[in-house]
Amino acid sequence: MPADLAVIGLGPYGLPLAQAAVAAGIPTIGYATGPEAGSLSPAELRRMRSTGFRPSTDPAQLGRVRTAVICAPTPRGADGELDLGQVEAAARTLAERLRPHTTVILESPVLPGTTEELLRPILERGSGLRAGRDFHLAYSPSRTDPGSRDQPPAPRVIGGLTPACTESAAAFYGRLTDKVVRARGLREAEAVRLLETNFRHVNIALVNEMAVVCHELGVDLWDVIRCAEAKPFGFQAFRPGPGVGGHGVPQDLTGHASRGLRMVELAQQVNERMPHYVVQRAAALLNEHGKSARGARVLLLGVTYKADLADQQGTPAHEIAVRLMELGASVSYHDPHIPAWHVLDRPVPRADSLYEAAAAADLTLLLQPHRTYDLQGLSVKAQLLLDTRGATPTGAAHRL
Repeated sequence: MPADLAVIGLGPYGLPLAQAAVAAGIPTIGYATGPEAGSLSPAELRRMRSTGFRPSTDPAQLGRVRTAVICAPTPRGADGELDLGQVEAAARTLAERLRPHTTVILESPVLPGTTEELLRPILERGSGLRAGRDFHLAYSPSRTDPGSRDQPPAPRVIGGLTPACTESAAAFYGRLTDKVVRARGLREAEAVRLLETNFRHVNIALVNEMAVVCHELGVDLWDVIRCAEAKPFGFQAFRPGPGVGGHGVPQDLTGHASRGLRMVELAQQVNERMPHYVVQRAAALLNEHGKSARGARVLLLGVTYKADLADQQGTPAHEIAVRLMELGASVSYHDPHIPAWHVLDRPVPRADSLYEAAAAADLTLLLQPHRTYDLQGLSVKAQLLLDTRGATPTGAAHRL
């Protein structure tokens, strides 16, 4: 069966798109750009194959589709900027096979101007075709909520190089969702992702700062949030935690505009301090109970960046473990999704029996409340429990 769609990159952006496409009956090729090729379980791969999905490592397949969507990851580099290397590599691979009338869409997180200034020249040089005349070029910010269940597809934002490019991309996404929002152009669509990502980080930073201040004042922030949620306008609930993980990288635009986003820069500073604050609270709790962090047995529960996922991208658990080890603590972990975990190139002992490990540990740190955890039972078994997510019953544990 010939494919209509090629999804280039099967990581956190491409895999949900491929799954949505095959669910909508669109024959799809999945072309992996890196180690994410193995992220599909055998059962999921068999199910997707039965509905029109074909994983491929043959770049020639990219020249046989009507629509090609680049979903390569753009992690933060050592300089703090987005690393576009995988996007460039995907574009070069596609350009050599690009046919006239193909619709090319970029979904990877990028800064405004990237699609036109980076992607377009690569595609045009490699193919000899001209964007906007011989093929369509557009940007659509990926909108996925990993781990969420039974949610309808989010409306998709589309911005094209030309109005015709926008309409071609909108026609494709119209097969996946009931609502397509047309941006004025490429840069506006790119800036949507920037705003959405920064909105999340800024608001998490606000409640993280509130958590620190409310603890000093003896105020139950979790109750404050519960009450504030009752307001039907002007408020959206965010909750504090040990840090902000995930694949959405905040950007303050420093070096890209005459004035950066100062609030985003401040939010990054606040959120990056949270692992240190968690370790401070942990050490203080141990001291209050007559124990020192040095030599203490500390059990970390949930070392992924989000509950019920196996994804560790940006998880604060790593820095928390490092800081605890630096204090001399003996660190172990439990996570039903992570069979083995390394910190500082050393394996961290994995607890086989959760409740026995919690009973034996001097301190249990709940970092991610996976569904499989019986938090009520855990709070009874643990000698000392610090809940960084406000997931345990009120009064059952110390909260962040």
